[in-house]
Amino acid sequence: MIDVLVAPLQLTGDFLQWAIVFFVLAIIAAVVGARGVAGVSMEIARIFIIVFIILAIVTLLL
Repeated sequence: MIDVLVAPLQLTGDFLQWAIVFFVLAIIAAVVGARGVAGVSMEIARIFIIVFIILAIVTLLL
């Protein structure tokens, strides 16, 4: 018989860390004057924060 390890859904905070990284990148790009890079970085950070919040809610409900 094969034992399968089933782990519950765990929220590690990786999305939040990546969101912070892209937010800092956006601030640095805005200071330097690269508005296109700053805008894209802020959009990516926003998406990561939304995913983090959704996963946090799902984890709390389970």
